[in-house]
Amino acid sequence: QVQLVESGGGLVQAGGSLRLSCVASGRTFSSYHMGWFRQAAGKVREFVAYSSWNGGITNYEDSVKGRFTISRDNAKNTVHLQMNSLRPEDTAVYFCAAGVGYISNRPVDYRYWGQGTQVTVSS
Repeated sequence: QVQLVESGGGLVQAGGSLRLSCVASGRTFSSYHMGWFRQAAGKVREFVAYSSWNGGITNYEDSVKGRFTISRDNAKNTVHLQMNSLRPEDTAVYFCAAGVGYISNRPVDYRYWGQGTQVTVSS
């Protein structure tokens, strides 16, 4: 069982930056690959980024490549999402998730989810 708690969301102007954090409970954090997803109002949850258990493999949704960076600190049971050059279309609730086995960009392949943190980008 893993519990995930996100923080760092807020309101920012277009072009600004935010750093999201997700802290996991338990002592097996390094066993999980970690993902960030987002869900805008009235839309389906979509993939943003993932990191393998040691950060050696990362992947990003096309629209965030070059702007967002996922990183993890297994000693602190934490995964971050650094978001730069934010755009109004990045506005959404952002979720972190933990998964095992095959690393994936599909929400269905992640076992544990946080409660989400709101990111709002004004134009």
